[in-house]
Amino acid sequence: MRENKKAEVLRLLRESTEYISGQELCEKFSVSRTAVWKIMKQLKEEGYEIEAVQNRGYRLLTVPDILSKSEIESRLDGGWIGKQVYFAEEVDSTNTWGKRLAEEGAPHGTLVVADEQTQGRGRRGRSWQSPKGTNISMTLILRPDLEPARASMLTIVMGLSVAQGLKELLKLPVQIKWPNDAVLNGHKLCGILTEMSAQIDYINYVVVGTGINVNLPEVPEELKDIATSLLIETGHRVNRAEVIGAVLRAFARNYESFLAAGDLTGLLNAYNEILANRDRQVRVLDPKEPYEGVALGINARGELLVKKADGSISEVYAGEVSVRGLYSYI
Repeated sequence: MRENKKAEVLRLLRESTEYISGQELCEKFSVSRTAVWKIMKQLKEEGYEIEAVQNRGYRLLTVPDILSKSEIESRLDGGWIGKQVYFAEEVDSTNTWGKRLAEEGAPHGTLVVADEQTQGRGRRGRSWQSPKGTNISMTLILRPDLEPARASMLTIVMGLSVAQGLKELLKLPVQIKWPNDAVLNGHKLCGILTEMSAQIDYINYVVVGTGINVNLPEVPEELKDIATSLLIETGHRVNRAEVIGAVLRAFARNYESFLAAGDLTGLLNAYNEILANRDRQVRVLDPKEPYEGVALGINARGELLVKKADGSISEVYAGEVSVRGLYSYI
């Protein structure tokens, strides 16, 4: 049985509250009884607890936190995101892998996921740790019909999508620290790195790498004032594949709005409503001349509007400076 049919069987098992007979699976997927038996055997070997009862069929008893190609595919909606899914137990960086696949012609919407990254990267060359079995490390390959100058806004689109996906799935008060950090209780959950290959007026491809701290039991001592994980904040483990599905559903919706407008116009209200910096005193770490002011929200280009003490409003571009709270990370 092909891998995509395995994902369909898994989705059917997870969504059903009743037993599903082997005959029903055979007819639905046009496969033999032997093929159904083999896929059930594979799923059990991967860690799924499946009950098989004679004359009744199969039933999924538990939904473990497993990352695999089939599990990820079974969480997607069958749209343009994830038409091709690549999964590895370990890679150096999903962005590096994604760029290699994009150079080889991987289509728009290709999704790359790894259980562990050994050389994950953040902005400005910072490292992003992702130990085995704990976090989400994924990269989405995009081929948008956009001017290259607009591609940086995709980072904000993904940041908003992470926050919305987590809120919708887990009912948590996730916010955004400008420009794209998903935060919970004042601590960072997510890092995003967008990289592009382009000509002067044409984008070859964009890779949007997203790392989410999910089941990390603790963060390094030097990051405890800044970072956190869903496990730390909720006290229980969270299914990573389910989070991937929720985030990418939000991204598909937000991406269409972004493409239609060519900027963030259609996403402004949603973004500013959950902007943790909004109406707060911030310090703009401009290398030329740092200054303080009140963050008002973003404009359609994703720039942060900061009102200075003299009443003037500056437009802060994320690629040039960082913004911090006066006394904390936010």
